[in-house]
Amino acid sequence: MPRAEQSLDEEETAPLAVDDDAETDDTETTAGGRAKKATGEGDLFRQSEIAADYVEGLLDILDYDGDIDELVAGGRPVVEVVGARLQNLVGQRGATLEALQELTRLAVFRQTGTPSRLLLDVGGYRANRRKELAAVAKNAVEKVKEYGEPVRLEPMSAFERKCVHDVVNAMSGVESESEGVEPNRRIVVRPAD
Repeated sequence: MPRAEQSLDEEETAPLAVDDDAETDDTETTAGGRAKKATGEGDLFRQSEIAADYVEGLLDILDYDGDIDELVAGGRPVVEVVGARLQNLVGQRGATLEALQELTRLAVFRQTGTPSRLLLDVGGYRANRRKELAAVAKNAVEKVKEYGEPVRLEPMSAFERKCVHDVVNAMSGVESESEGVEPNRRIVVRPAD
């Protein structure tokens, strides 16, 4: 289980080396050198099914209509809720969505006994926010390259920071890091050494 101050959304942003010729097994090594059982595609899909059932129950209780899709994308379980009149489930700047995601992760953990990196999206909010954050990241990179000074962005959720880190790390001449403590954790984009 991750430490309380470490979000499951945050991941190392450095690319992983892959050896296509190496045989794989069911274990992977953690940063601390411990071996742990890798989560298979079937396990991830099972997590998304459990999450979809939980979200469907919430929608029934709230009397909201929505279509629920469960899938596995990017090595993590994903549940997408699509429909009209769902903005209340997103909340201001995605705050309600983040809370629903954490509740859904707890429901998955309760049934499986393992932490989940489940990603919950409602009404396409995360996909739209990803596009907005890509523009914010590119703008910050342009400022850093033009003036040579670090740029501090507004505080963001772990999901939002991950989106920005991904964009910045794909560009040359700049680097990014998170600083501060939740809920005021933010990204600083600076020239690469």
